[in-house]
Amino acid sequence: MTTFRRLTGRVLTALGTLAFVLVLNFVIFRAMGDPKHDLARNPHLTEAAQTALIQQRGLDQSEWVQFTRYLRDTLTGDLGTSFITNRPVAEELLKALPNTLIVAGLATVLASLLGPWIGLLAAWKRGRTRDTMLTQGSVVLYSMPSFWLGMVLIAVFAQWWQLLPTGLAATPGSTATGWAHAQDVARHAVLPVATLTLGLLAQYAVNMRSAVVDTMREDYVLTARAIGLAPRKVRGRHIVRNAMLPVVTVIGLNLGFVLGGAITVEALFSWPGLGLLTMEAINGKDYPMLQGLFLLSSALVIAMNLATDLLYSRLDPRIRK
Repeated sequence: MTTFRRLTGRVLTALGTLAFVLVLNFVIFRAMGDPKHDLARNPHLTEAAQTALIQQRGLDQSEWVQFTRYLRDTLTGDLGTSFITNRPVAEELLKALPNTLIVAGLATVLASLLGPWIGLLAAWKRGRTRDTMLTQGSVVLYSMPSFWLGMVLIAVFAQWWQLLPTGLAATPGSTATGWAHAQDVARHAVLPVATLTLGLLAQYAVNMRSAVVDTMREDYVLTARAIGLAPRKVRGRHIVRNAMLPVVTVIGLNLGFVLGGAITVEALFSWPGLGLLTMEAINGKDYPMLQGLFLLSSALVIAMNLATDLLYSRLDPRIRK
């Protein structure tokens, strides 16, 4: 019953946070400006077309009517129509989401495997040459802006060695299908994935090293060593398991943000995912698209936070009590 109550509490908290995001999502974009005035600036719309769009989207109604309509439509999966493409926002998001999942998913998996491992190697030999090299290298990568790191990779691997394409998700004009198309997409994804992976990897390595060093000073670790437990068992049973707790939190939160759209990376490589869609919506003041992106990103962060919270209790049984 205790486990069920804890799980129910976590889920209700997540749902409450999502409800707050729904309200904030409506208010914040109305505070940025009046959508009717932005429609009036569109040179491609006649006055009659502007009036029709305003009536169709309910922008001529009161704020309360717009809010209730917004809640009703959102709960039924209708996120509005894009001001730029004049297509449903939900369709645009579903079209861009798989591309973001390819880049963000691969980057997260690689960084989650390599980052903590590098941090553990550095902490286990702390103060030595390996620790200095790994830690300093991670700090340098961690401090690099993602767009700058991406430009370096483009200069080296796309311009200098000409091994990889500079951007897009596939070769323009390509008619390849099946395995050939998958290979083409994979080649285009290498640099965006590498850029995100290196930044996340460095962060996880630094966090893991710090957590391992702190854990190695705990009394239970000193006791395990004093009773003659093998170093490998001490590391596996007592150090890594406890040191992973803060790293798991960072990974879980980062996953939600990265899936929400790595704006600078996708914009740099013209990768047609949520990040590039966000940049285009900001430049075009596409309020319905921005609302949909903000809601999706927030929902992903909340979901990942909930999953991390539940995983925490699996890693550390003390949290269950």
